[in-house]
Amino acid sequence: MTAVPPPAPGRELSNPPTDGISNLRFSNHSDHLLVSSWDKTVRLYDASANVLRGEFMHGGPVLDCCFHDDSSGFSAGADNTVRRFVFSSSKEDILGRHDAPVRCIEYSYAAGQLITGSWDKTVKCWDPRGASGQERTLVGSYPQPERVYSLSLVGNRLVVATAGRHVNVYDLRNMSQPEQRRESSLKYQTRCVRCYPNGTGYALSSVEGRVAMEFFDLSEASQTKKYAFKCHRKSEAGRDIVYPVNAIAFHPIYGTFATGGCDGYVNVWDGNNKKRLYQYSKYPTSIAALSFSRDGRLLAVASSYTYEEGDKPHEPDAIFIRSVNEIEVKPKPKAYPNPPA
Repeated sequence: MTAVPPPAPGRELSNPPTDGISNLRFSNHSDHLLVSSWDKTVRLYDASANVLRGEFMHGGPVLDCCFHDDSSGFSAGADNTVRRFVFSSSKEDILGRHDAPVRCIEYSYAAGQLITGSWDKTVKCWDPRGASGQERTLVGSYPQPERVYSLSLVGNRLVVATAGRHVNVYDLRNMSQPEQRRESSLKYQTRCVRCYPNGTGYALSSVEGRVAMEFFDLSEASQTKKYAFKCHRKSEAGRDIVYPVNAIAFHPIYGTFATGGCDGYVNVWDGNNKKRLYQYSKYPTSIAALSFSRDGRLLAVASSYTYEEGDKPHEPDAIFIRSVNEIEVKPKPKAYPNPPA
């Protein structure tokens, strides 16, 4: 009897980056996908049609990217620059600079501002509507306790995760100082922070195969709800092998979330009920980034070695587009005993 092959990990996009994938993002308006890479490019794909729509070269590796709208986007570069590009005309310009590589970038629709986090230990806010040139577009620069590793936005809230396990929570309407200064509840280096779509808190992952579920409300009732859980681990010959959790992505409809690890697996979790809903079949190498489409029908997966074991032969970098089945992401109702007759 022939073995049944494992289900395909999704449709592989043609013309992938030629070096490590640093991030990927679906548009809020379409199935367009923006991808940043260490090969010094930002690429724009139509994920549904599997077509490369545009490619933008940079002066160094690109560490993050995000959409402004469906016609333009932004990127964060290892050459310390913050860039804007217009897809239709292939026009690009430099919005501004940091004093070290720019690690992460987010566009706030609530504030109409671009937020960047850098290894120079600052967060900067930019107004992209201003003319080009740093002095005209820079709204403010805000010192951080350490190098910025990850940013996330929900409404007017900004969460900044840095080296040294620091977490700062800001209100974008008053950036003069953080609303809250926190320390990660995980013992090891932060990899990713993502806010809950409902705005009540954030999930934070670490290099040590754990995710923490945190809440903004500092009341005792809210803080008793926070917890952390182990994931992306395996036991081998009596030893626990632990993998970094590189990526977190929330489903826009159900509020469940996917995590991607250096074990090559993508897991889907129901955070409210503390359950794993689904595990996709293993990808060729580490999961570097994840993004759900605006309607939650598609999941983009970056299968891209993140050098957690140093320089070694590895699978080519690839982007897979998965069609998401409701059973994989929809929370299961709690089972209650039948009421007495």
